[in-house]
Amino acid sequence: MKAKKKINRRDFIGTAASVAATVSIVPGHVLGGPGRVAPSDKITVANIGCGTQGLREMRGMLQNPDIRVVSVCDPNKFSTDYLDWSANGLRNNIRETLKDPNWGANVNGIAGGRDVAKDYIEKYYASNKSSGKYKGCSAYEDFRELLEKEKDIDAIKIMTPDHLHATIAVTAMKKGIHVVTHKPIANRMAEGRLTIETARKTGVKTHLLAWDEKPEYELILQWINEGVIGDLKEIHNWSYRPVWQQWTALPKEELPVPEGFNWDLWLGPVPHRPYHKNYTHNVFRGWYDFGGGSVADMGHYSLFPLFRTFGIDVPPVSAKAYGTTTREAVGNVYQWVENTVAFPHSCMIRLKFPKQKALPAFDLFWYDGGMKPFAPEELEADNRETPNEGLLFVGDKGKILAGFQGSNPEIIPSARMKEYPGNKSFAEKERQDRSVTWAKAIKSGEESPGSFLHAETVTETINLAAVALRSGKKVIYDSANMKITNDEAVNKYLTREYRKGWELGS
Repeated sequence: MKAKKKINRRDFIGTAASVAATVSIVPGHVLGGPGRVAPSDKITVANIGCGTQGLREMRGMLQNPDIRVVSVCDPNKFSTDYLDWSANGLRNNIRETLKDPNWGANVNGIAGGRDVAKDYIEKYYASNKSSGKYKGCSAYEDFRELLEKEKDIDAIKIMTPDHLHATIAVTAMKKGIHVVTHKPIANRMAEGRLTIETARKTGVKTHLLAWDEKPEYELILQWINEGVIGDLKEIHNWSYRPVWQQWTALPKEELPVPEGFNWDLWLGPVPHRPYHKNYTHNVFRGWYDFGGGSVADMGHYSLFPLFRTFGIDVPPVSAKAYGTTTREAVGNVYQWVENTVAFPHSCMIRLKFPKQKALPAFDLFWYDGGMKPFAPEELEADNRETPNEGLLFVGDKGKILAGFQGSNPEIIPSARMKEYPGNKSFAEKERQDRSVTWAKAIKSGEESPGSFLHAETVTETINLAAVALRSGKKVIYDSANMKITNDEAVNKYLTREYRKGWELGS
């Protein structure tokens, strides 16, 4: 007699989603109470990465009735040395969520780590129980141990530094676990492609958190399709980021590893180096090894929904970049600093795109660190300056200006906007927490609009931009073969040197 296959709750949710249209099951409200989702219907989530952004986004998951956060993971146990946008913003966010004005009153600094996350989660769920008590969140130092021991996890949310995203995502997907990740999917071209291909092969549901509904982009595309600016020639996108200081060399100072912090796990696939505080927390994005620079930090937010709306699904064929240069005095003589380790404080990048299904070939320009396009004559006609952040669409017959993510789009100059007889407005979409979209996709078994499968072009675009910055030359890119064709040596930037035992394979 064959042994019965044991089905866990994760398998049940996946099966239930596929047969819900034909099979009647006990509705959630029967087990969960009126207006509530039954515990068995909730998506169990492990949050991996408990720094400032991981904690800030925790509120949405905790308040989502379809989600139950059951585990957290971070190589840092607890510390108060995190960097953030304000001294008390994160603490106030947690206080508001818990409805506890005294939470963290004894903490000096900005707190983070797995102990903070576990405390936050259990206090929130306890506040919603009649007993006022709850102990149901496990905490791990190592994500590999979490994925091995927690057998009933439906999804993970990755909120770690960029260099760990692909490693964690691929490991989880191979175990049949759905993946939600902060941007980028990966900070190396090869890792991004492997991660997306793993999502395709395994069939798990995925979501890149940079996706957002942007009806503004639909209006801009409508104007372009109506010939308002003629044929699209260029798209310019600029941000005032980065927020971190500029580095040009690895730290020489040796610092002790903080108590409760597993530096080896934080490094993950990156070869060992001595610990330094300038690598961790909210500054990791500035380093080639750990981050993706400002274009990865902010470009995903503007470009991912733009690419989706405009149907840009053929990757760029070349990239060229310029970055900030520096000098230092050596023996009373200024010497050129050869920066091979960190993103420049400001840069300009041009990526050339071939013809798309509904768009002609065009150039995409990225600027950051205070760099931006000079005001075109259309803005000068209105006595206006280029804003600090924005989007500019350039055609052979005119221009469209918008905010960084397409907000407040306008045909310029203002006289052309006034005389334009067509649609000038768009329907505002109700803002929802980011967890709503991916939770719905997991429960329905359908692809999220932010699925990894929709993010191939933006992932290659942003990683190619980084390659252009690192190489210091124009690079010609063959996407079909994932290869830089005009300089063999530059191909090393498409992947990384892996620490033994952390290699990523197919």
